Amino acid sequence: MSNEPSKSLYLLLIRGTHWESGMSPDDIQRFMGLFTDWCDRLADQGKVVSSHPLAHEGKLISGKGGRTVADGPFAESKEAVGGFFLLEVDSAEEAMAIAKASPVLEYGGSIEVRPVIQRCSTMDRAAELSKIEQGS
Repeated sequence: MSNEPSKSLYLLLIRGTHWESGMSPDDIQRFMGLFTDWCDRLADQGKVVSSHPLAHEGKLISGKGGRTVADGPFAESKEAVGGFFLLEVDSAEEAMAIAKASPVLEYGGSIEVRPVIQRCSTMDRAAELSKIEQGS
């Protein structure tokens, strides 16, 4: 049996698009250097499971049977999700500390930190209700 503490998964949603508007080419290069260094440090520490930028366009499917299809992004452009990091870390505090260290924050972006859970709580609740209904 391992004595190592179990790790948890956290998703960092990087919000903010068009952050570079009004920046000089040198400023953009400076930011990209800082961001790349931050990403490389996380990868070197073995904390990144996956990370990717997201395209500015997309589709939103909604309504019964997926009848409604809308072009995106779907939030105000400054709040749109521009990318994500899936981290494997020891705690929520560690995930938040990683987010707080991101240079994205210094350039008007924001980062949403969300725990990744193994099971959907609604599925668990439905299973409980089914047991009650069956008299178990």
